Amino acid sequence: MHRFKACFTSRLSRVFSSLLLLSVPALLSAQKQPAPLRVAIVGLVHGHVEGFLGQLPKHPYVELVGIAEPDQALAARYQKKYALAASLFYKDTASLIQARHPQAVLVYTSIGDHRKVIETAAQYGVSVMVEKPLTISLDDALVIRRAAREHHIQVLVNYETTWYASNKAAYDEVASGQLGSIRRVVVHDGHQGPAEIGVPPEFLRWLTDPAQNGAGALYDFGCYGVDLMTWLMHGEAPLTVTAVVNQDKPQLYPRVDDDSTIVLAYPHAQAVIMGSWNWPFARKDMEVYGAKGYAITVAADQIRLRINEDAPERLVTAPPLAPPQNDSLNYLAAVLRGQFVPKGDLTSLDTNVIVMQILDAARESARTGRTVRLSKLPED
Repeated sequence: MHRFKACFTSRLSRVFSSLLLLSVPALLSAQKQPAPLRVAIVGLVHGHVEGFLGQLPKHPYVELVGIAEPDQALAARYQKKYALAASLFYKDTASLIQARHPQAVLVYTSIGDHRKVIETAAQYGVSVMVEKPLTISLDDALVIRRAAREHHIQVLVNYETTWYASNKAAYDEVASGQLGSIRRVVVHDGHQGPAEIGVPPEFLRWLTDPAQNGAGALYDFGCYGVDLMTWLMHGEAPLTVTAVVNQDKPQLYPRVDDDSTIVLAYPHAQAVIMGSWNWPFARKDMEVYGAKGYAITVAADQIRLRINEDAPERLVTAPPLAPPQNDSLNYLAAVLRGQFVPKGDLTSLDTNVIVMQILDAARESARTGRTVRLSKLPED
C-alpha cells in the first residue's frame, strides 16, 4: 500500500510539474502583451476616418473606446455602416474624455478645428494624432506646441506618405551618401479633385472652405511635399518660400485654389512642391536629386535609382517598413508606451511646426505675389 501511494504521488508530481512547465511560457507570453491602447475618435467629417475604422480589426492591441461627433445624423450613418455600439458616441470632446478616459484621441475634424480639439485634450493630459496638416496657420501651430509642452502630451500628424517604404528608401539613399548632397527635390501630390472623386458632402464642405482647410490644394496636398522636404533637410527651414496658385475650376471651387506650386530655397538646395486637384489621376511621388545621383519614388514601395553617369537606372523594391514605423497605429502605440521618441521625423510635432511655418508663408506668397523670407521661429 505504501509503495502504491509513493508511486501514485510520484506520478501526480510529474504531471503537475509538466503542466507547470507548459503553462509558464504561456503566462510569460501573456505578461509581455501590453493592454490594448485606448483610443477615441473626435470628428467624423474627415473622410480618412473610414481608413481607420477599416484598419481597426487588424489591430487587436488598439481599442476604440468612444467617438465624439455633434452631427447626430452623421454619427448614426457611421454607427450603422460599421456596426458600432450606440454607447460609444458622445457630442463633444470633453464629455468623451471624461467618460471614457482614452490614452489618445484621433482627430477627424476639419483642419480648422484641430487647435480646439488639441487644447481640450491637453487639459486632460491626453495625447493626440491629427490628420495632415497640423493646423491652418503658424499662430495655431505655436499655440498647439505650447499646449503640448505645458501638459506633457504628444501631438502627432498622420500623413499617408509617412508609411510609404519608397520614401524611407529614398531618405536612406541620401543618408548613406550614395546620392551626394541634396541639390533638388520635386514632389507631386494630389488627384483629379475632391468633387471629381466623390468625397462625402461633409468632407467636401470644409475642404473647400478656406477658414476650415487653410486653403485648397495648396494646403491639402502641398503639405505632403513640405513635410517630406523638412524631413530630408533634418528640420532646416528654407531661406525663402515662393508660391503660385491657380483656380482652374472656379465653378467647382469658387473659394479656394485647386492647383499650387511651392518653391523652397535653401543655401545649397531647392524644392519644388506641386499639390493639385487637377492631376489626370491620383499620384504621390517624389524625386530626390543629389550631387552624385537620384532616387525617384514609384508608388508606395519602389524607387528608381541612378548613382552615376555611367550606370544605368535601376528599379528597386524598397524594403518593407519595420514596426513600429510601418503604420500610424503601431507608431502611436510605440510613442505612448515610451518605445519610440518622435523627434525630427515625418510625424513629429517639431517637424510639423516648421511645415506650418512654410505653408503659412506659401499662402502669403500666393496672396501677395511676392517671395516670403522666413525668420527664426519663436520659442515658448
